[in-house]
Amino acid sequence: MIRKSTSGRITRATAIALFAGTCLVGVGGCQVGINGQTLPSPYYLQDDVQYYPSGPEFKLSREAAALKAARAQEKQNRN
Repeated sequence: MIRKSTSGRITRATAIALFAGTCLVGVGGCQVGINGQTLPSPYYLQDDVQYYPSGPEFKLSREAAALKAARAQEKQNRN
């Protein structure tokens, strides 16, 4: 009894499945959300990215400046 090898069919089917999967990923894309932006979306290259510059390290700088000015004013009023 001689059996025919089916490994050629399995390999061909596997290759076709991998090719089809690669095509689907290429068409659909792998999307990931970064900083509220979905990348890669169809329009991510044309999207106007909003830039928010980093603020001061000390978050209460205006309040500290106002307190310093108030203390200086109070010290000046005492003299």
